[in-house]
Amino acid sequence: MSICFARCVRAVLLIALSTSALLAQPAAAPGTATDPAGQQAYETRTVRVPGTTVSFELALVETPAPDADPSGPTHAIWVLTTEVPWELYDVFVYRLDQPEGEPADAIARPSKPYVPPDRGFGHQGYPAMGMTRTAAEGFCAWLSAKSGIAFRLPTADEWTAFATPADPHAWTVENAGHTTHPVARQPANQNGLHDTLGNVAEWVMTDGRRPVAMGGSYRDPATDCTPSSTQQQERSWNASDPQIPKSQWWLADCSWVGFRFVTEDDIPQEHDDDR
Repeated sequence: MSICFARCVRAVLLIALSTSALLAQPAAAPGTATDPAGQQAYETRTVRVPGTTVSFELALVETPAPDADPSGPTHAIWVLTTEVPWELYDVFVYRLDQPEGEPADAIARPSKPYVPPDRGFGHQGYPAMGMTRTAAEGFCAWLSAKSGIAFRLPTADEWTAFATPADPHAWTVENAGHTTHPVARQPANQNGLHDTLGNVAEWVMTDGRRPVAMGGSYRDPATDCTPSSTQQQERSWNASDPQIPKSQWWLADCSWVGFRFVTEDDIPQEHDDDR
């Protein structure tokens, strides 16, 4: 990718991010949110990525304690309320958190894609997808360093807990029209989380060597979009990548896997997101 083209992409993305911020609707009440029927309140926090206009929302959820019996003790974690959208992932990929001309930081970031990574499904507000689990972990490391909050991918047990119960509104092969959909268009589940099932499957941490995504996607039937649905990465997901070795950041033939992140850190009501 030429320097000129990269700068043009950066400029377009910065304009889009600024416009998104101007159009954003204010929260109904600081620190809480309710489902569409107003039947349940969730404790939430909003965090802005330092140096940008991009922010994201976290909800406090009770999940099994790490390495514990799922039916045993629980612990509270903050969970991203949606799948990571492109406008947030773009900051990581295109270094939109760094002023123009500033030396690159030491954080490893994905190679800039030569084709639109959204596959034409939609960008602003749509779930980022097609990244490897290594890339998702790299994003968490970058966001942790940037925000001062220790973010990570959820474990499989945590993911199953916060994705429960099954979602009758999930985007599946029966209703998605063979494409992803903007995040949070469907109602949140009982934990205040949108699109845990369907739309894009989500990377989780496991003990196995092969990366695992959970929850099913827009390509799968509703019966395969459940809190326990898993799929392991296959070679076919990156078969057309001509690089040797193949990219550690992008899956050339996978348009159905994204991620969300969690943190065990305590996030105060008034988080200092400009530090």
